[in-house]
Amino acid sequence: MDTPVIIIYIVCILAFFYLFLIRPQKKRDKQANLMLSSMETGDGVVTIGGIIGTIVIIKDNEVIIETSIDKTKISFRKVAIKEVIKPEIEE
Repeated sequence: MDTPVIIIYIVCILAFFYLFLIRPQKKRDKQANLMLSSMETGDGVVTIGGIIGTIVIIKDNEVIIETSIDKTKISFRKVAIKEVIKPEIEE
């Protein structure tokens, strides 16, 4: 094979990796950071372990949630939050 053909193959492979692997991952990371930064006291959350609760206190890198009827409080790091559920506004 000629050297220019090999270079074209390498460029195509790099473009494939960028378009289908790197770029979508950066987009998911940006959405996750936006979700974590928009958390407020009173929002519902689901952790990566499947625990569901309501945010009571937000500190720097820590979130304290309240779960169950007994009002159990559990502390988590922000990165352990999988989903934030905003409360519905009633009119």
